Order: sequence, then C-alpha cells, then structure tokens
Amino acid sequence: MKLFLPGPVSVRSEVLKQFEKPVIGHRTKDASEIQKSIIINMQKVFGTKEYILISTSSGTGLMEGAIKSCTKKRALICSLGSFGELWQRLGLENGIETDILKAEPGEATEANKLEDLLKKKDYDFVGITHNETSSGILNSLSELKAVIEKYPDIIWALDTVSSAGGTPIDQDKYGIDIAITSSQKCLGLVPGLSFASFSEKAVQKAKTVENRGHYLDLLLLYNYSKEHDYQYPSTPAISNMVAAEYQLDYIINDEGLENRFKRHSEMSKYFKEWANKNFEVFGDEKYLSPTITCVKNTKNLDFKKLNQEFLDRGMVISNGYGPMADKTFRVGHMGDTSLDDMKEFTKAFDEILKKLI
Repeated sequence: MKLFLPGPVSVRSEVLKQFEKPVIGHRTKDASEIQKSIIINMQKVFGTKEYILISTSSGTGLMEGAIKSCTKKRALICSLGSFGELWQRLGLENGIETDILKAEPGEATEANKLEDLLKKKDYDFVGITHNETSSGILNSLSELKAVIEKYPDIIWALDTVSSAGGTPIDQDKYGIDIAITSSQKCLGLVPGLSFASFSEKAVQKAKTVENRGHYLDLLLLYNYSKEHDYQYPSTPAISNMVAAEYQLDYIINDEGLENRFKRHSEMSKYFKEWANKNFEVFGDEKYLSPTITCVKNTKNLDFKKLNQEFLDRGMVISNGYGPMADKTFRVGHMGDTSLDDMKEFTKAFDEILKKLI
C-alpha cells in the first residue's frame, strides 16, 4: 500500500529492516551513541546549534510539553487551522491562559496582527504553526522575523510536524527557541518518536516555571540527557531510535538535505499543477505547503467512493480535516515519496475520474 496521506507516510524497506535487529538495553553505551547521532543530525534538519530532545510520543506530546514547560504568564498560538487550535487546547487544558490568533482560511499568519496582540497583553510564550496539515498552508517565517526580533524575552516555539525534513526550517536564522516535529511525516519514519530543539533561553525560562509535569517536562528531558550521556529518563522506544538513526544518516549523508528539499518542491509543483487543472488547490498560492496539498472537491466526488478506488489500486489519500471534510481532500507528497510515485498517483487519479464522473 502506498500512502499519499498527510502522515503517516510509506517507509523504505531498508528502514523497516532496522526493526529486525535485536533489542538493545536502553542504558548501554550503544543506546547513548544512537541518541547522540540522532541529536547531531536533527540539529541539521532544524538548522540549529541548540540541543535536541527526543521523546517517545507524538509531536502533540512535545507541543504540550513546550507550552507547559515554558509558559509562566500567558501563551499565544498563531493558528493556520485545526492543529493550531489543538495547541491552544493543550494550553487551556493545562490551566494556562492561552489566546489564539487565527489566520483566515487558506491564509498565513499576518505579522501586523501578531504584533498588535503582543502589544496588548504580556505574553511569554508564542507557538506558531509552521505547516498546517488541515489546510495545506505554510507560514512565512521571513515575514514574521521582524516581529520575533522585537520580543526577545518571549519563548518562540514552532510546530514543524509536517515540514521538518521536507523544507528548510532555519530555526536559528529566525530566532526560534523550540522547533517540534514527528517521525512519521517528512522524516520518512514510522510513528512513535518526536523531536524538539530546546534553546538555552528556553532552558532558563523552564527553570522558573512550576508544575511542568513529568513525562513531558522538557527541562527534565534536557537535564537527564545532558547529565547521563544522551540517555532518555525512562525506557524509550529504542527500536524506533535505531531506525531513526539509520534514516537520519541517510537523509543527511546519502540523499542530502538540499536534494531532499528540492525533491519535495518538485513533487509539490507537479501535483499542484495537476490539481489545478482538474480541481482547485485550496489556499493562497503564496503560502502553499511543499509537503501537502489540500484540494477543493469542485467535482463533488463522494470521498468514500474516491478513496475506495484508490484502495483498490493499492493507494490511499485523506479526506479534508474537521469542517473541511468532503469539501476538500488532502494529498501528502512527503517523506521518501518520489516524483515518479506522484506521476503514478495522478495517472491512477485520471483513470478514477473517468470512472466516477
């Protein structure tokens, strides 16, 4: 089955074979070396010199950990859709006063609106959705950089769950303190791990925050890893880490990040051109995601019938998310998916359209 989803993605057989290796002890030197390698390569993926935390949770776990560990006063979330709204809920459900700046559907966060809010209230944590999988929109960090620079005391966190490994993040260039991603999207791994950069500024801020929890306490993860030779404080999904070390080495040293970014861009351009000829791509073309395309269902196709046709061909796509279900559908072009895969996919889609219309 080929997955053309916003995640999880199809995983290379070479990566899956890593799970056949014998399980190793999580307190061994080998385990430390694996986690050290992951940290070094994820620094390159994020474009940062800051320390990297590894968590055996989904990206949602580290999003919750970030807002809980680094908010003492009030948090603000810059949302592009459903997953930005989720980040606000994570704050509110942890008793944190958390506001939200919602972009218009299909649009990116406006820098002037962000700055207006920052002037009105005393925020010490701002979470920004980088790439929104429900709408297929990519926020422009270059447009937000001027605002970020004016508020150096705020902890700036970035949800790159569906963008890291598929497009440049350049965290340090934009003044981001915490960048968060998951294993099962652009990194081309199975679900089960998430990663976050954690700046020294964020470390110092977390030290002032009480009741950070335990399992998702980013300061605990940071201190334990630093003090115990890159070890994880509890028993981690060590086999997932073995696979992550292998895949990250492939991304950095075999394919190369620039080549990976270029491939994602080519797949996105190809599929969006096809989608605009046959349907209509959702969102402002200036801010379209390079890893996922949200398509307006202008032909009013029955999504269940559509997806069944794909399933019969060994493929799968995703319905629109939340209120956009059936009005849109989403196609992921990320991870180790190739341009040839996308051409095979659109050929199948052409055949399906002839049958359903």
